[in-house]
Amino acid sequence: MNLEEVNTEIVTNRARKRIGRGIGSKTGKTAGRGHNGHKSRSGYSRHPAFNGGDLPLVRRIPKRGFHNRWAVTVFGVNLDAIDSVYLAGEEVNPTTLREKGLVKVRCDEIKILGNGELTKVLKFTVTRISESAKEKVVQAGGTVDVVAARRTPKERVAALKAEGETEASV
Repeated sequence: MNLEEVNTEIVTNRARKRIGRGIGSKTGKTAGRGHNGHKSRSGYSRHPAFNGGDLPLVRRIPKRGFHNRWAVTVFGVNLDAIDSVYLAGEEVNPTTLREKGLVKVRCDEIKILGNGELTKVLKFTVTRISESAKEKVVQAGGTVDVVAARRTPKERVAALKAEGETEASV
């Protein structure tokens, strides 16, 4: 095969296959579905985990542990990462942490952790901060303001349960 032959078989605007249009069309009579069987019937769809009658893979694999769907996910950000991104005098809050790319994952709360040194005066407005991080911020001349999360874990659980009940009733 040569380089100029690479795209010769590619058809950009191929006509759609017209099924059930007589025996001369190759896809007449059974319309490409074959004779009988479940897949030949109209309205056929199979369960995503259907495994040809065998026990589905999702039921064969052992289940282990417990996943708490109501748990609050907390993402930790260390002081050394904050020190490298922020300028002196700036405010550190969940919004600016996301804007500066320190928090890229979806989480319920962000916690400031005390790994590393802080060399700049920063104003922290956060929901969670470790004691060692708080000491280092105050030692560097910054301020720490701990505010309540937008929703407490109990409020979040109540909202998720109410949402589940409305979906069940629909």
